Amino acid sequence: MSAMVLALVLSVFSAVAYAAAAVAQERLAARSPGSGVLRLLGGAAWWIAVALNATGALLHVVALKYGPLTVVQPLGALTLVAAVPLGARIAGRRVSAAEWRGTALTLAGLTAVLVTASGPAPDDVLSVPEALAVAGVAAVLIGSLARPGARSGLRHATASGIASGVASALTQTVTVAATDHSGSVLDVQVIAVALLVAALATGGLLLAQAGYRGGLGAPLAMVTLANPVAAAVIGLSLLGERLQGGPAGVLLALAGAGLAAWGVVLLARTPPQQAPATATEAEAPRAAVSRPEALVPRQPQPGPGHLTPL
Repeated sequence: MSAMVLALVLSVFSAVAYAAAAVAQERLAARSPGSGVLRLLGGAAWWIAVALNATGALLHVVALKYGPLTVVQPLGALTLVAAVPLGARIAGRRVSAAEWRGTALTLAGLTAVLVTASGPAPDDVLSVPEALAVAGVAAVLIGSLARPGARSGLRHATASGIASGVASALTQTVTVAATDHSGSVLDVQVIAVALLVAALATGGLLLAQAGYRGGLGAPLAMVTLANPVAAAVIGLSLLGERLQGGPAGVLLALAGAGLAAWGVVLLARTPPQQAPATATEAEAPRAAVSRPEALVPRQPQPGPGHLTPL
């Protein structure tokens, strides 16, 4: 098996793991919408979702070892392709036409953004002051998005994507610094940035859990879109990366962002569908109509020795 084929296979399995984790988190949010963090940590379903997310992240990192970023990163959009029908399948319903259209538009736009923003791995990494500054800006932005109010599900999902994207960008600094043992400063850099990565990754997971209280499709689309966009902003502004294709690439990225936003709007406007009723549930109303007396509760019959009031 060639390196490229292995990278493709690992990317697909990573997307499926992320999709399964998203479905598990959405079902957990639907079952216990008001659960606090401590109650989530005490449930097995939460840790299953955490394990699935960790598996997806590990497979994605290994895939990047065998394939270029321009191939592996866009395949992360397959998470949305897998999660929407998987969630519908588990819920016992069909995927609506609006959900298919919203998913297709989001994926098309996201692919355009990733193709133009993704390039070869940069040679530079963030210093500790830069990492602290990035984490501080991200914390302010995440805090403003995570406040209560209207459309909290989409805002929490956006904050989750930003947290995960920043954590991914900082992970490169940890990886490069951990493999370079030229001085003690690098050891401090590894510890400091690794703590930031852990905090952002945990925050992103909890924010995604809050976002899925409003459904699966639109929040997952926002997470899938905000993650690479946040990482691309850091790469373009601090790591010397450039958009591919020059001015045409910029226009393509803007068009892709608009297309993805349209897809998210379609997913957000699609009301969650209920699973079809069983045969017994469907026949109950018809039986009540054909037999009106079934709607009237039966009075208890007097038994032996029972005195009927006058």
